[in-house]
Amino acid sequence: MKRIISIFLAIAFMFSLCICANAGNNELKFGSDGKFTVLQISDPQDDHNPAYDMVNLIKISIEQTNPDLIIFTGDIVEDSRIGDIGIDDEPFREGVEVDSYEQTLANVTATCAAVFAEAESRGIPFAVCQGNNDYKSGVTTEDWLKIYDSYENSLTVDESNDENGRIDFNLEIKSSDGKETVFNIWMTDTGTNSVTEEQINWYKSESAALKAANGGEPVPSILFQHIPTDDIGNLFEECNFWDEGASIEGSKCYRLNQEIASGYHAGAIAPGSTSEQFKAWKECGDVLGAYFGHWHTEGYTGTWDGIELGFTYGCEFAKPGPYGVRVFTLYEDDIKNFDNELYTYEGSVKNGNARLELQIDEPYEEYDNAVEEIIGAIKNVFILLKTEIVSLFA
Repeated sequence: MKRIISIFLAIAFMFSLCICANAGNNELKFGSDGKFTVLQISDPQDDHNPAYDMVNLIKISIEQTNPDLIIFTGDIVEDSRIGDIGIDDEPFREGVEVDSYEQTLANVTATCAAVFAEAESRGIPFAVCQGNNDYKSGVTTEDWLKIYDSYENSLTVDESNDENGRIDFNLEIKSSDGKETVFNIWMTDTGTNSVTEEQINWYKSESAALKAANGGEPVPSILFQHIPTDDIGNLFEECNFWDEGASIEGSKCYRLNQEIASGYHAGAIAPGSTSEQFKAWKECGDVLGAYFGHWHTEGYTGTWDGIELGFTYGCEFAKPGPYGVRVFTLYEDDIKNFDNELYTYEGSVKNGNARLELQIDEPYEEYDNAVEEIIGAIKNVFILLKTEIVSLFA
């Protein structure tokens, strides 16, 4: 009997070591060089026959940036749509949803395997914000969590326990010596539209707890979610139709206000809104920046009322580009100031010239005569038509 007990205890001990080893592998902390790199990838929005370039974009972005953490900001899957040609091994179909729930779940699971493969095989921790298409697939939150939990390197959990079943959580990043939390990442689930009051209250409560544990000082944080808040519209200014960068929203034209923002945009959000979520960020005083996906073709960043806001490109190749990723470099000795860069995916697997290029934001061209204004107006007509066509397939 003693021998059996000894064997059992030995097995239990070895099992506990494995658990500790896995937990240690996923511990988030600054490196000995005082840096921590976060890679944001948004909107793979694919199916169980993934696009060659989507898979390659994830692969080369990880190889090039060597991240300590990967954040996927939603729409891991396309629910159901016809429209891809020549991007994968199943032309004319893009979507995981079929009549059978079991087969839909199997399709979603296979899609996730393609999207998360590089992170998992390289032992890189990753976390996911749910997107609207993930919900539209019909797969339950319970099954989504089971899928995430099946990956050793997934940090995705549900901590908010709200009545809508949203998957909200936060990720604490420790100092290089592992002794204290020096940075935090909020992961917010916007469902099919936006956040709820209950989610905002959960954020306030958790933020207050982190503050109390940090000696009464807010823990510097950044936030990720799939669907943006309307506050990002405050990065825009009203302009003329012929101005470079002009986008129509309602009955007016807007473009990025380059005094506070820079980057590329295919659409615009009218300025003037202040969301309850943004008010909560200001009240808690911890959110330094908030970053979104969802629109696919938007790649810009700006600061409004002390908080940086950013739209990150998608990487669904069944839709027109640009495609790209966002990379953050955090510094332990200057915790509130971090580098934030956008990269675009150029070329293709088919042509053998796929690569990532750092986005260099150029100032708008200003027109100073009638001929140039006419040329600018014609150019904007084509850009606006492209935007409208893209929106039809969103």
